[in-house]
Formats: sequence, C-alpha cells, structure tokens
Amino acid sequence: MAVNLPDTHGGDAGAGTAAPGAPVGGRAEARRARRAAEGRRSRSPKNGRPGRRPRPWWIEIPAMAAVGLVVALLIKTCLFQVFTIPSGSMENTLRIGDRVGVNKLAPLTGWKPEPGQPVVFKDPGGWLPPQATDGNPLTDALGSALSFVGLVPPKDDNYLVKRVIATGGQTVQCSGTTLTVDGAKVDEPYLHPGDDSCAGLDFGPVTVPQGHVWVEGDHRSDSADSRYHQRGPGGGAVPVDNVVGPVSAVVWPLGHLDWFGWVGR
Repeated sequence: MAVNLPDTHGGDAGAGTAAPGAPVGGRAEARRARRAAEGRRSRSPKNGRPGRRPRPWWIEIPAMAAVGLVVALLIKTCLFQVFTIPSGSMENTLRIGDRVGVNKLAPLTGWKPEPGQPVVFKDPGGWLPPQATDGNPLTDALGSALSFVGLVPPKDDNYLVKRVIATGGQTVQCSGTTLTVDGAKVDEPYLHPGDDSCAGLDFGPVTVPQGHVWVEGDHRSDSADSRYHQRGPGGGAVPVDNVVGPVSAVVWPLGHLDWFGWVGR
C-alpha cells in the first residue's frame, strides 16, 4: 500500500520554508540581525572616542550668549569701541547721532595722536556737564552692562570727539581767519561750510605741553574745545593718556557710512 509522506525538502524557501540547516525565521530574521548590527555601529565610538550626545537648547543658547559677550568684550577692550556723536561740533564730518568706531588697538601698538586726526578722548575735567540718568535702576543696570561689554556706547557718555590741531611742544595760534602751527598756516578743508579757522576767536600763541594735544571741532563756530578751556588743566590741551583712539569710521546710520582709515586720516 502506498503511503504519501510529507515533502520536507521541496517547496520555495523564499516563501517561508526554511532550507536545510538555515535558522528558523529565514530572511526576516536576517534583516533584524542586520538592523541591530547597524544600530550598534551608529552608537559606537568614532576614532576611538566616545560618542557625544547633543546638548539641550537651554544649555546651548546661554553658552552661545556667554561666548558672544566674551568676544564683544575683547573687541571693545582691544580693537574697536562705538561712541555716539551728541552734538554738532564736528559737522559736517560727523553729525549728531552718528555712531563712530574708534580704533583702540592703535594706542596699544605705539600710535600717538597727530595733527589732522579726529580722536575720541575722556573729558579732562569740566568740559562736559554732569550726565543725567533716566532714574530707572533696571534700565540703568542693563545699560551699564551692555556698555561694559561694548555693545552700546559708554553709559556715562563722558567722552568728546575733536580733531587734533597740534601736539606736545608745538605752538598754535589763530588770528583773523588764519590758524598756524609753528608759524605755518594750517589748511583745513574739513571745516563746516561758512566757518573759518578762527570763527571770531583769536588766541595764542600757545605752546602745547608735552604729553598733550590741542583739539578743536570742525564746526569751529559751534565747538567748545581747547580754545575755551585755556584756564583749565593743561591750558586747554588734553592729556594724551585721555585719548581713547582715532576715529576710524562712521558705522551708523547706513546713509552716512564713512571710513577715515586705520588712524583716522
């Protein structure tokens, strides 16, 4: 009598019937093993170093802000600082509201002020009235902090900008409409239209003390500069130590961008 036995070797192994000696599960099991191996490789250290997990945003953002503030502080301390022009004493070279970039690296590399250069300097005493505050402790503190790192102009705004006319040891004099330094007439193409060099105020001869500079505004008839402080310290001259640096550029507003050179020429 014929007996029909089940065929254990036939059929299509790809349809789910395992081939002789193959592990149970066939291709599906192989795919799972392959995916597991790929996952282990993706989590394994690269170049012999453990893998790094990305930091959460609440750590990344403050860290980036801190780095930005440090960079801004370094720029303000060693490279450039921004100052706002509060008056028209330097028109039309610099206008009210202009923000100028001052090269603070120049003094660190041996630069000394020279005639013809516009410079920013700290009030040597009595040139500016006391600066008012807005009375809000929070905004005062925020303004002071931003000023400290150089993101906004100095909070006390106790700085002035003028043009160097003469340096230590030189003799400056103005008579009629003629300004002279060491007896030579000074050509001043930067003067405000309608002004002459003396603007009705004769003075001198004045010998500038060593270590000082004699400064005047380009808008000669609207500038309380060295001419008006001859009874003060230095006889109206400003100590070189008070000079922050040369004005290199107008950086704002966009319609008045200008570049005066690395040392303000």
